[in-house]
Amino acid sequence: MSKKAKIRAAGAVALRGTGDDIEVLLIHRGRYNDWSLPKGKGKVAELPPVTAVREVLEETGVTVSLGMRLPRIRYNVPKGAKTVDYWRAEVVHEGPFEPNAEVDKVRWMSIAQAMKKMTYADERRVLSAALLAPHSTPLLLVRHAKAMLRKDWSGRDQDRRITARGRRQADRLRPLLGAYGTQELISSSSARCMQTLAPYAAERGLSLHAEEMLTEEEGTVRPKDVRRYMAGLLAGLEVPTAICGHRPVLPSMFEGLGLDPRPMVVSEVIVIHRDDEGRRLAVEVHKPTA
Repeated sequence: MSKKAKIRAAGAVALRGTGDDIEVLLIHRGRYNDWSLPKGKGKVAELPPVTAVREVLEETGVTVSLGMRLPRIRYNVPKGAKTVDYWRAEVVHEGPFEPNAEVDKVRWMSIAQAMKKMTYADERRVLSAALLAPHSTPLLLVRHAKAMLRKDWSGRDQDRRITARGRRQADRLRPLLGAYGTQELISSSSARCMQTLAPYAAERGLSLHAEEMLTEEEGTVRPKDVRRYMAGLLAGLEVPTAICGHRPVLPSMFEGLGLDPRPMVVSEVIVIHRDDEGRRLAVEVHKPTA
């Protein structure tokens, strides 16, 4: 008997308002006659946070940015076991909704109304978790995309460029950085780091701050300064920010964030969520799919 393939999906709990006026975004699917959180299956090589933001937009017309990760749901469908990853999300833009074959209604509901309307108990638990999760600001730690080998590069090492594979990885970082609403970009001044964040910077019209201290040449001989810099960055974080560094400097960057150093593959992203008081709340890891 062959093993059934696992189906991966992702969605979000989109919230708006404050206090007793908080509302949650729900969809109605005519085919199933159910009220549920927006969600859907991932595309080939698509990371779950990207799926979550895309599905909310496609199903509701609402653009969101992600906050804290929420409990995962698991259940069985005819094609096999299915998992759905969820994030707490905030509204960036509300566009028009056009009813379609999959979703015929979209509604913002009060929490009390939503709890009564929602068809599935496990999604009600996800909504409860989202309401308990504090507002957070993400810091995205990025290891640069695949670069040319040192032995194949004759120029200054700081000028060493990313490869064709690295350019594909940098391009695929765009929707991931966008999923968390990244507004500020910081990079080692070395070319391979700058080139990793450049596609997203160009897409969003953002400036890319080059930091000499984060280069291999400086960062490996000034680890205390790197730790101090990272600690200050996290403590003063005001908007979603991505920062790109090198393998030899990453241990000091981790330590400055209060994390135990761990290996990162090229183009990997670690998301650190910080609350409004400056406390680290949670960490997510997203490895590249190519």
